[in-house]
Amino acid sequence: MAKTENSLKVRVDDAAARRRLWRLVLCRLVVALLVLAASQIKARQWLDLPGLVTLHSPISAAVTAIILSVIYAVALRFSALPIRAQAVIQFFFDVLLVSWLVWATGDVYSPYAALFIVIISVSSIFLGVREVLLIAAVSTLCYTLAMLSIQLNWLPMHSDDTAVVVTLSRALGTVGFNCIGFLVVGLLAARLAQRQSRSDMQLSEAAHALARLRALHERIVESIRSGLITTDLDGRIYTFNKAAEEMTGYTSGRLRGEDVSTLLGHMREKTDASLQASAKGQPSPRYEADCVTADGRRVLLGYSIAPLNAEGGERSGLVITFQDLTEVRALEETSRRQAKLAAVGRLAAGIAHEIRNPLTAMRGSIQVLRSGVAADSVEAELMEIVLRESDRLNQIITDFLNYARPRPVTLSKADVSDPLRETFALLRHSPDVRDGHRIEEVIPDEPALAMIDVAGMKQVFWNLARNALNAMPDGGTLRAELKNLASGQLRITFIDTGRGMSSEQVERLFEPFSSSTTGGTGLGLSIVYQIIRDHGGTINVRSREGHGTTITIDLPSAMRS
Repeated sequence: MAKTENSLKVRVDDAAARRRLWRLVLCRLVVALLVLAASQIKARQWLDLPGLVTLHSPISAAVTAIILSVIYAVALRFSALPIRAQAVIQFFFDVLLVSWLVWATGDVYSPYAALFIVIISVSSIFLGVREVLLIAAVSTLCYTLAMLSIQLNWLPMHSDDTAVVVTLSRALGTVGFNCIGFLVVGLLAARLAQRQSRSDMQLSEAAHALARLRALHERIVESIRSGLITTDLDGRIYTFNKAAEEMTGYTSGRLRGEDVSTLLGHMREKTDASLQASAKGQPSPRYEADCVTADGRRVLLGYSIAPLNAEGGERSGLVITFQDLTEVRALEETSRRQAKLAAVGRLAAGIAHEIRNPLTAMRGSIQVLRSGVAADSVEAELMEIVLRESDRLNQIITDFLNYARPRPVTLSKADVSDPLRETFALLRHSPDVRDGHRIEEVIPDEPALAMIDVAGMKQVFWNLARNALNAMPDGGTLRAELKNLASGQLRITFIDTGRGMSSEQVERLFEPFSSSTTGGTGLGLSIVYQIIRDHGGTINVRSREGHGTTITIDLPSAMRS
């Protein structure tokens, strides 16, 4: 980890140094262009460089600086040489160029000597203490050699009437004074470079510490298993952690900048109530909201709202934490439904025997009486109605007994695909299937093994399929899907495009006699629920009026056993 942070620090520092060096190249180019333009104006010869550029002309120094700037830019863009080394090379050539310019003027009092001070001072921004002292020493040496060559005629000079002729002693005094100035500026620049280096190091360490702290906070937020959303003052989503993505199916990039109400619904009154509670030091109220996930599922989210405060204490946004309560509510509904079903089961066991015996006697008597009347008489028609209703009543009692005293479940390892495939084969020849119905099943090629009671599972599939068909009187599609989940479970899903149900109907779906509209006994889905529970599985229902129904069954898989 430390090695990674150090390499990151080096890359960040190199990038900052590279940006500064780019600015130096640009400034050098601008200064050279200004010198060239000023020289042109002074000479009143626009764009007539051949007549102006000579070995002893300051314009030649400006042109050379422009060419060097282009070379520096190319090297900075493509060269693998370290940034500090490139900076040293640039300042070294700057010293040589200024020395040439000072010598070209042929004047001990050349105003261009001040450029040495500029070079030494600017080098403190880019280089360390030793490099700055080296630049100061090289500048002093080059300046001294240039002045001596002028005064002692070491090199051939051009004739310049404006050059000032001074005695050797005075020239040496001027050169010595300037050299002392260069060295003093070099010492001050070295001290400045040292302080800047220390400040840059402290700033870099502070920036990296801040980056590490920010990364730690981000990891903490991502590690929280509750969904977490932060918003600005207008309710637009700013952050959206990993748990929130898993619960809702949306990515942070997709929702960033969106209004939080698109996920949790209208929140203005709830936000005001939560902020008032926070201001009074009271616990934040808990709220619930139905959320439609990215893949179209409906989940129940329980959430709370808290203010997000800036460093100064003023409110800068909101923090919303939430949990997925879908399974919790499903377990609560399961527990409540089991209690109701147990009570009804005890009632069914008590009344079934008291009704069945008299009913058998009544049916037998009606059959005897019907044999003595004409088949096309009104009496025969009425007796047929009594027999038919007695059969329906007997079926209700049988379902009651099956529900209250179900036969023992015999579990064995079997492929769930087989009872599902057989059930749908029979269903296609059932009178419940009309012309407008379309039946589909999606069954995987690999086995879907589970510990099941085959007869019981057939009953489950049959009841669910018939209920789906009855919910589509005008036609529609019934689709059954079977898949192996990575969590070690099997999932069987029944999807229809029928008329759907209200939330109240879904809540009471597995209660006895809640399906009277289908024309059955009202116990089919109650028995389905009981069979799935005996298999150690779960059954869940999602439905909306006019949008069909989806029933999902999860069973423990036997693939690994």
